[in-house]
Amino acid sequence: MNINMNIIESIFLAFSKLWIVIFGGGYAMLPLLQTEMQTHHWLSTSQLTDSIAVSAMAPGPIATNTAAIVGFKIAGVWGAVVASLAITVPSLLLILLVGKLLAKFQEHPNFKAAFYGLRPAIVGVIIFAAINFAVSNNIIGGPDILDIKSTILMGVAFMVLIRTKLHPMYLIVTAALIGIVFAML
Repeated sequence: MNINMNIIESIFLAFSKLWIVIFGGGYAMLPLLQTEMQTHHWLSTSQLTDSIAVSAMAPGPIATNTAAIVGFKIAGVWGAVVASLAITVPSLLLILLVGKLLAKFQEHPNFKAAFYGLRPAIVGVIIFAAINFAVSNNIIGGPDILDIKSTILMGVAFMVLIRTKLHPMYLIVTAALIGIVFAML
């Protein structure tokens, strides 16, 4: 088995930077993950978007799923293992620490204030990632300004999530099937 230790080390360093932003959920890491992919020339935005789509459909946390898939695409099984460990172990240690602190300081005004500040910042990061991926994949912007089919699908998905209690998994599977139908037309 031939393992390129330079790539493995680079994967570990790149993914170990991401754990701090997954505080707000796996989607919060997407802008930083995209930057890492571009910096190292590992995956194109389209390849990364496809990896995230598969990660969202798979059971488990999207951050770990994405790390495993992207790590595998970069360096095979060892890349998947290293990326998954680099993103989960620091998060696990942090959540153990935060859990202990939360029990002790949850009513402290500064503790509450920190979380008050984190919530809108995390939402902003997720919105930025969504817009950035939409632009990078020519859903918005690009040569035609707006891809009508993708924009309609995005709008319908958004409205279904807002108006129903439908689990996102069903929406993702349905969107994948619609994508297959669109490709056949």
